[in-house]
Amino acid sequence: MKQSKWIVLSLLVGILTGLALGINIGRDKPLLSNPFAQETLADQMKRLGSETLHQGGKALEKTGQALQGK
Repeated sequence: MKQSKWIVLSLLVGILTGLALGINIGRDKPLLSNPFAQETLADQMKRLGSETLHQGGKALEKTGQALQGK
């Protein structure tokens, strides 16, 4: 009886830990950060602006390489 309580408790802790880590992986956040923290509007704008700039730079580089190849 005592051993089964420890098994159930261990499974519960493992499931909760896995859920929190899975949420962070899905949101591309550090693993040990708070999975329930809301991202502020300013942080969202910074992240989206950075991603847009990065993708634009890649597209510009790809275009430049295509022009050099001709």
